[in-house]
Amino acid sequence: MVVPTMAKTIPLIPAEEHQRRLRRAQSNQAEIWCLLDNVLDPEVPALSLWDLGVLQDVSMDNNTVIVTLTPTYSGCPALGVMSEDIESALNAAGFNEVSIVTQLTPAWTTDWLSDHARRKLKGYGIAPPAETAGIRCPHCSAENVQQLSQFASTACKAMYRCGSCAEVFDYFKPI
Repeated sequence: MVVPTMAKTIPLIPAEEHQRRLRRAQSNQAEIWCLLDNVLDPEVPALSLWDLGVLQDVSMDNNTVIVTLTPTYSGCPALGVMSEDIESALNAAGFNEVSIVTQLTPAWTTDWLSDHARRKLKGYGIAPPAETAGIRCPHCSAENVQQLSQFASTACKAMYRCGSCAEVFDYFKPI
C-alpha cells in the first residue's frame, strides 16, 4: 500500500481541516472537486465553498453525486443558495443526479480558513479573523479600528471603521 505524501506530514492545521484536505487529495472525483471550485459563497463571493471550508466531501453512489457541506453555523441562511448553486454547476456539467448532505459535526470553525482564503478576504475588503494580532483594516492595514456594530451584512461578520483611512469594513468574526 502506498501512503500519500500528505498523510506522512505532521499537520499544522486543525485535525478536521487536515482530514478534509486528505479527502479531497485522495478522492476519485477530481473533476467534480474542480467544478465545485467555481461555486462561490453567496455571502462572501470572494471565496469558493472550498476556500470557506464548508465543502467537506464529494462522492458518487451509482449515478448520484453526493456533496457534503458543513455550514458556517446551523442556521446559516445561505445554505439553501449554496446547495442550489452546487446543483446548478453539476447539472450544467452533465451530472443530473445530485444529493446535498448537511453535516453539522464537527462544527465549522474559522480555523478551517486557509492562509489563501484569508488573503482573498482581505483583498475583497473584509478583515479576516484575527489570530494573534489585533484586527487590522483590510484597506490600509492599520490597527486603529473601532467596532461600529457587532453584526454586519451577515451574522458571522461585525462592522468596523478604520481610524486611519476612515473606511468602514466588515470583519469576519472568529468562530
